[in-house]
Amino acid sequence: QVQLVESGGGLVQAGGSLRLSCAASGRTFSSYAMGWFRQAPGKEREFVAAINRNGVFTTSAASVKGRFTISRDNAKNTVYLQMNSLKPEDTAVYYCAADTRITQRAGEIDSWGQGTQVTVSS
Repeated sequence: QVQLVESGGGLVQAGGSLRLSCAASGRTFSSYAMGWFRQAPGKEREFVAAINRNGVFTTSAASVKGRFTISRDNAKNTVYLQMNSLKPEDTAVYYCAADTRITQRAGEIDSWGQGTQVTVSS
């Protein structure tokens, strides 16, 4: 397994931006597809975005398409989530995820970070 540590969460006004980072330990980062999920209070953990091993292919949920961008830097063992035009409904704990393949199913994920809180005020 790979160890994941998220950072970059915080409080932002609606319409603002944040960039989340997820640093991975180990020398096999480039062998993992990476993703971001989020979980709001009382709701299930949901898929946000994912990126393949070499960063060529990305996919995102319809609710964030056009506003959020996932990227990775394999030299730095880091994956990012740039979040623009934030809305109050984006408020959640955001989790970094690693797996051998891209998946939108939280139950299939091999490794999780501890999560970082994102709060968007109206």
